[in-house]
Amino acid sequence: MKTGWKITAAVIAACTLLLGSPESVLGSPGVKNRYYYEQRGDMIWEVHTNQKVIALTFDDGPDPSETDLILDVLHKYNAKCTFFAIGKRIAAYPEVARRVISEGHELANHTYNHVYFKTPISPQQIQDELERTENEIVKISGKHSSLFRPPGGMYDETLVDVSNSMGLKPILWSWHQDTRDWNRPGVYSISSRVIRGAHSGDIVLFHDHVHGQSQTRAALKIILPELEKQGFRFVTVSELIRLSDTQQAKK
Repeated sequence: MKTGWKITAAVIAACTLLLGSPESVLGSPGVKNRYYYEQRGDMIWEVHTNQKVIALTFDDGPDPSETDLILDVLHKYNAKCTFFAIGKRIAAYPEVARRVISEGHELANHTYNHVYFKTPISPQQIQDELERTENEIVKISGKHSSLFRPPGGMYDETLVDVSNSMGLKPILWSWHQDTRDWNRPGVYSISSRVIRGAHSGDIVLFHDHVHGQSQTRAALKIILPELEKQGFRFVTVSELIRLSDTQQAKK
């Protein structure tokens, strides 16, 4: 085997692990994966931007203790973030959700019951989960959200179509920025992953509600000053989208 072909094969193999089959990597017609949905603008994992911005996101809240403590740290560094909240937890802790909004953060949809949508996904179930959560978000903020994150990152074509038709863009996260903080891997593990992997346009996955003693707040106390020192600015996902190269080119 020639050296050039060995290199090509290695690249395709590496991409295959990330995106699926080699046909998926090349974006073959009919293959509906990340490449397909990103090209259509139907889903977002991260954005391309020439500005040094990064979006920190928090799932599964609000939490009556942990969310408030995280908000304290974010306030210190003027970091604006997006909270993908569970509808029934917004209903249970509306005062925490109000603080998220009042401090300039973004409150987005993470279903009402934290449903892991297993394929084939029922359109009616998706719509019900999203509508119930939107009702709670409107009670808190006075307006609908425009973003939705499916629990566990599980999706199929039905979920993508239904959520987009409701005006809710499915948002996942940069694959290299899954902190796995829900599993409490250690403050150093969480903080070093984010800092080492930080790139402009990243969407970072955290949680503001976990089972057990959260390590997220302690990790943020390391992450925020370090990335600030590197010149990063922390923005909501909606602002990150507005700062994408595609959106800037339209102006």
